[in-house]
Amino acid sequence: MKISRTWLNQYFEKPLPNVEQIADAFTFHAFEIDEVQGDMLDVKVLPNRAADCLSHRGLAKELSAILDVPLAKDPLRELLTDFPKTNELTVTVEDSEKCLRYMGAVVKGVKVGPSPAWLKETLESVGQRSINNVVDATNYVMLNLGQPLHAFDASKLKTKNETLQINVQGAQKGEKITTLTGDEFELPEGTVLIADGHSGAPLGIAGVKGGKMAEVGSDTTDLVIEAAHFEGTAVRRTAQALKLFTDASLRFQNRPSPELAAYAMRDVLALITQIAGGEVVGVVDTYAAQPKIASVTTTLSRINGLLGSDFSKGEVESVCMRLGFDTKSEGETFTVIPPFERTDITIPEDLAEEVGQILGYDRIAPQELEPLTTPLEQGYYRGIERAKDFLVERGFTEISTQSFAKKGDITLANPLDKDRPALRTSLAENMKEALVKAKLYAPRALPPKVKPKLFEVGAVFPKEGEKLVVETSEPVADLPVIEVAPDYTPIPYRLGAFVPFSVYPFITRDIALWVPVGIESAVIEEVIRTNAGSLLVRLDQFDRFEKEGRVSYAFRLAFESMERTLTDGEANAIMEKITAALQMHTDWQVR
Repeated sequence: MKISRTWLNQYFEKPLPNVEQIADAFTFHAFEIDEVQGDMLDVKVLPNRAADCLSHRGLAKELSAILDVPLAKDPLRELLTDFPKTNELTVTVEDSEKCLRYMGAVVKGVKVGPSPAWLKETLESVGQRSINNVVDATNYVMLNLGQPLHAFDASKLKTKNETLQINVQGAQKGEKITTLTGDEFELPEGTVLIADGHSGAPLGIAGVKGGKMAEVGSDTTDLVIEAAHFEGTAVRRTAQALKLFTDASLRFQNRPSPELAAYAMRDVLALITQIAGGEVVGVVDTYAAQPKIASVTTTLSRINGLLGSDFSKGEVESVCMRLGFDTKSEGETFTVIPPFERTDITIPEDLAEEVGQILGYDRIAPQELEPLTTPLEQGYYRGIERAKDFLVERGFTEISTQSFAKKGDITLANPLDKDRPALRTSLAENMKEALVKAKLYAPRALPPKVKPKLFEVGAVFPKEGEKLVVETSEPVADLPVIEVAPDYTPIPYRLGAFVPFSVYPFITRDIALWVPVGIESAVIEEVIRTNAGSLLVRLDQFDRFEKEGRVSYAFRLAFESMERTLTDGEANAIMEKITAALQMHTDWQVR
């Protein structure tokens, strides 16, 4: 996220250090910095902190804890007053799991126009384009607090009995919407939409992008302001399906607190009425269920044990205070209730991470690691190496395939590959697939008539429990059993330098000829190589027999380019040149 030092400084009484020092503070305690340019820093906020730190307020709070400098103001700790209510707007949410909270505000009498210089310059300082005072206000509050907002032109919505109706509903099959950028999208069935409840017209793709129909323009006087909480997975799936990734979708897919919506609504209404005039008629708040914030309990010894540190109780208490955690301590036990925006604090390990980051991992003394393996495990490893060496000596090539399978005794709750949702119970299936692929590349990699011979040593996961097995592409006699081999020394292999394969397919051609007895194959190979040129990558003799005073040789040629896919015409032209060169010897006859 791009942030401005000047913007951050609004949260502090005294001037912050320069941008380079701020960058160092973030880098050594919390986040990497992708770029520093003038007054701007591009902070790499990881997903676990995106819920609160994709905002100037969140990063100001983090910097406050790192520098141990309190915030002069914190909009999320200021008391919220009740919003005025209104009957001029009603909201219906079809699925509260996909939209936990929807706040809609009616504002009348605004004057849309250019933003004041301070707002325009502030947005431009972090790479945002100024549009108009209303839209800029929503963008400013989003970048300040991390809560996406949207403004609709109320006059473009249908009214019944002087009432507007907003529906949060699933898209119908084949339903389309034109977004603010003018792009038309056909929506997957069930996509969460913001719709005009009276006309049914789509107003926006929930959590992703607003629609063109209710766009705020220079003639807009009345607004409906949206501050909502859309479920992260639903937003991410929609953004991926449409290939439409926005500042809003990035924030929602990382699950900010639904409590944030009210603070953002407060701030955006204050800002709009300040710079665009108008009057707030009222606010509708549809809130399915306020989530409970669970406490997290840990101990000083647990924190130090996880970190390998020797931090004191006072230092841990200081970190909790600087982060704004509601903390109770008894002896060395800490019970912490994080503020609502810190949705990432759920287990003791999260607290240990906070302590380590704020106090600094550089304060943790280096310690020598304990041995990773016991003598028994080393012996087991040697047993594995003995089996591998045995197979390599017999011409097998080792492969390593993924542990996932189409079927198995153990099914994954969240598989990486939906076509392979289980853990394998044998290596056979993957071995067969690898063998098929190996045969495709064999003419390029192996001499003719030599079959690919593959093996794998890997874990399988039957219901009885995980175990290690060996699988080969063809039977092998006397294969050593993988067991403890305390005295085995792996064979040092001397490596054929590695030559990279082309990403483009190879072409093979065969040629056979009669020559007088006494002509060695090396002489013929020299003629072939001389006339084949640089595209010849492999030449193998695969047949020889004598008959009636002559010898027949047969060769296989593989052609390949590193720059392009070869054509049959190119390969045929080379073979014609080779044939002509061979037949220049009057006693040689190409068959």
